[in-house]
Amino acid sequence: MKIRNFLLNRITLNVLAGILLAVALFAGTKFMLGRITHHNQEITVPDMTNMSVAEAEKTASEYGIKLDVIDSVYVKRMGKGLIYRQNPKAGSKVKEGRRILITINAVNAKKVMMPNLVGYSLRQAKAEILSKGLQVGHLEYVTDIATNNVLRQLMDGREISPGTMVESGGKIDLTLGLNNDDCVTYAPMVIGMKYMNAIEAIHDNSLNIDNVIFDDTVRTYADSLDAVVFVQSPAYDRETPLLMGMGISLQLTRDKSKVHVPEEDPTENTMLQ
Repeated sequence: MKIRNFLLNRITLNVLAGILLAVALFAGTKFMLGRITHHNQEITVPDMTNMSVAEAEKTASEYGIKLDVIDSVYVKRMGKGLIYRQNPKAGSKVKEGRRILITINAVNAKKVMMPNLVGYSLRQAKAEILSKGLQVGHLEYVTDIATNNVLRQLMDGREISPGTMVESGGKIDLTLGLNNDDCVTYAPMVIGMKYMNAIEAIHDNSLNIDNVIFDDTVRTYADSLDAVVFVQSPAYDRETPLLMGMGISLQLTRDKSKVHVPEEDPTENTMLQ
């Protein structure tokens, strides 16, 4: 009887030990996976445009993200070596440890080959333009069967052929199709955005930049890149449609006390086709 009880106790203890070991292994594995994948840890990407790489790396470290310099453009009036563009954009939600791809302003101008954008959608053309270190300029719409289909590509008012070597940072104007059954868009929310990000958001919604007014806090080109929008006209509105190609007027400041961002979510601005 004693031997039987002894054996039963040993079996029971072994079973309990096995269960405890399994629980410990499960908890340990879950903990390690959480550390490795940063489970449920999301951060908001800061705006690092117009920062030096050193400043941006310090900011990235504070937010728990990393930087990769992947390209450069040449913008004449912008400070050399400053961050011109970042991907993901400021305000995006990412996991801790994510690498942010940055494009810096080169010391000297470089030449890039003009791509062939005719036949692309606006979304595709914009991506191609930016990948070449160029900028999206004016969007002109003409009647066509396909809305936002690129019909012509121009630079400085003249049509530019694919393969032409141009200076990086140059603006490429696009002539786009506009079907009467698909010709409206909406004003995006750009209050609180820096100048370059606001321009990109407006183009993403098939609209143009009209008047840009800087207040007296903006004295230099570098100031303009740091300035944020505090007035836009037309205002953000998901109910009132605008004809594609219309202009948005902006007022910008470096005085953050002037900036009052409405509660509407700017992530709704996804009208680009």
